[in-house]
Amino acid sequence: MTAAAQAATLNAPQGLPNAAGPADAVPAPRVSPHPYATQRAAERAALAAQGSARRETLLYLDGVTKTFDGFKAINGLSLVIQKGEMRAIIGPNGAGKTTMMDIITGKTRPDTGEVFFKGETDLTRHDEPSIASMGIGRKFQKPTVFESHTIEDNLRLALSGSRSILDALVHRRTAADAAKIDEILAVVRLSAKRSTMAADLSHGQKQWLEIGMLLAQDPELLLVDEPVAGMTDAETEETARLLREIAQTRSVVVVEHDMHFVRALGVKVTCLHEGSVLSEGTLDHVSNDPRVVEVYLGR
Repeated sequence: MTAAAQAATLNAPQGLPNAAGPADAVPAPRVSPHPYATQRAAERAALAAQGSARRETLLYLDGVTKTFDGFKAINGLSLVIQKGEMRAIIGPNGAGKTTMMDIITGKTRPDTGEVFFKGETDLTRHDEPSIASMGIGRKFQKPTVFESHTIEDNLRLALSGSRSILDALVHRRTAADAAKIDEILAVVRLSAKRSTMAADLSHGQKQWLEIGMLLAQDPELLLVDEPVAGMTDAETEETARLLREIAQTRSVVVVEHDMHFVRALGVKVTCLHEGSVLSEGTLDHVSNDPRVVEVYLGR
């Protein structure tokens, strides 16, 4: 299914009768005496409909392809994320999950296809720093925090924007900054450890700190790569709750292999395989898809 079709399906009202009747549901194409003019009018109408569907989305990928040395890492990928949605992305190694996130964040440019943010911004025309400043934050699998600084200092650095580390640490903190840090510490379950060195945190707590550092930049879309890899069971359960809370105020895309964690998220699931969408829907629907069982779940 194309991204435009996905967007139209997601935005369509559910269960409402068509009072106008089938004849009025789709306007008849304008007929011109010249066949080419009629074709061009139909093409313009199709493009207008596609643009309208795209503008209702937060993230819109359509027909995206990326090849590395003859290998198609992404192969006609179409994906739509709505505003305020959390989506889980699963799939075997080499399915294209990392390359997809590289394309969204500007690290890699696609060979073909459309990648739009908030319906209007063509991400293929921007680099990583500008895309990050637009409101797209990415957390990699391995946490990258400033281990020689406290948790609070890590968040102050994340709030600092373009200031240097030294400038950020000596910069006079405003009441708004203090309130923001307190809020983030509460969200990521680290309020009691604000003066603890990041190096002394557990692996799971470092993951939470990095999520907090992303929140400090106030993104509209978070891309989170395997957040619970290496976590304890208790940390995994708490991370699911943490991400569900975050998803109440922004969109989140989670790439993960842990099916118990994905189930705890309770969100729509997309399974990638060989660079395109293999199956999509509830976790039960996707996990019972024979194609997903064959190439990924192996049961």
